[in-house]
Amino acid sequence: MFNNLSDKLDKAFHVLKGHGSITEINVAETLKEVRRALLDADVNFKIAKNFTNTIKEKAIGQDVLTTLNPSQLMVKIVKDELTELMGGESVGVNLKGSPTIILMSGLQGSGKTTFSGKLANFLKNKKTKNVLLVGCDVYRPAAINQLKVVGEQVGVEVYAEEGNMNPVEIAQNAVKHAKANSKNVVIIDTAGRLAVDEEMMNEISNIHKAVEPQETLFVVDSMTGQDAVNTAKSFNDVLNFDGVILTKLDGDTRGGAALSIKSVVNKPIKFIGTGEKMEAIDVFHPDRMAERILGMGDVVSLVERAQEQYDEEEARRIQKKIAKNQFGFDDFLKQIQQIKKMGNMKDLVGMIPGAGKMMKDVDIDDDAFKGIEAIIHSMTPSERSTPTIINASRKKRIAKGSGTNVQEVNQLMKQFNQMSKMMKMMQGGGGKKMMQMMKGMQ
Repeated sequence: MFNNLSDKLDKAFHVLKGHGSITEINVAETLKEVRRALLDADVNFKIAKNFTNTIKEKAIGQDVLTTLNPSQLMVKIVKDELTELMGGESVGVNLKGSPTIILMSGLQGSGKTTFSGKLANFLKNKKTKNVLLVGCDVYRPAAINQLKVVGEQVGVEVYAEEGNMNPVEIAQNAVKHAKANSKNVVIIDTAGRLAVDEEMMNEISNIHKAVEPQETLFVVDSMTGQDAVNTAKSFNDVLNFDGVILTKLDGDTRGGAALSIKSVVNKPIKFIGTGEKMEAIDVFHPDRMAERILGMGDVVSLVERAQEQYDEEEARRIQKKIAKNQFGFDDFLKQIQQIKKMGNMKDLVGMIPGAGKMMKDVDIDDDAFKGIEAIIHSMTPSERSTPTIINASRKKRIAKGSGTNVQEVNQLMKQFNQMSKMMKMMQGGGGKKMMQMMKGMQ
């Protein structure tokens, strides 16, 4: 995400390299490039101009510390201002109310229905809430069925009334159903249109008045740039919504919506969607996003995602198996599944400082583990639990069953053995041996 913007900002900061101080002349040249980068990212011209003017005021006259050069100081100032531009701090979802009612709004194709499921999954898992999804899109063919599929994926009940074309009535009945069945969160998926129209606005306004939601969220496709910001303004004028959700941030996002929307509607971005999986939802942190845009990575989010998948009981079980030399391919497969749950691979790499820039032209396939999983699934239960029994004839059978070749099976076996030895050494505190082994692997 934001790769083009990141590259152009990086080039802009290069203007200051080699200079001993920040002056009006060199800062003007840098900010010209910064403004151009923002405009290319589809940021509103007025916002881009105000942004660079603020940076200029803060940059000129600043003493450059001996530990920093002008380029580094400018990066810090831009990072702070990008953070402010996107909202300053993260804003959580309001879960007051019995039940809490969350009304989803947005244009057709923005990812509203899918994100309703992601949000239900997020609240169910992170906030231990009993969630009800409500299908109020009575116009789009298969909209209710899509919501039911999403609900089944995340294990959340979906309330719908087949044949009822009155979304206000459906929403009211759903709230009654939630109260009667101890649901403490109701997420209402409303109809979208291909463009803003009076009929659509009246309908969602009527639903809003009827159920009085604690949270009204506007879902926007981040790939639509400035158009998304203009649509948000139209919706906000009618609904006065509480926050914004940006979807499809894993795509070729120029960044205009993320950078502009807070300034235009003065409402916080609350969540972002970073992939197709139901777990691909993050609370929006302006400071972390600013760091990622500037190529600094996002270690905090990476650690948080890892902690979400960390299971203490499973970790203790693995430790015991390693100590007894019983770590097998089934255990290895579980570790892969945990990594996959953290999100798409390109997004994870982008969170590592410096790695995003290094890997920008590398196509990181989300199915990077597909070959490994196919090989392991082609093994018998005894082969997975006791890898030492895998001989040449078994390798041939495994290769044939997984659609790979014997060389690939051998490579996986070698990597597995090296990893098992490392884990054993780390458990026993064999630091020196591990270092020697790592040198041998190079």
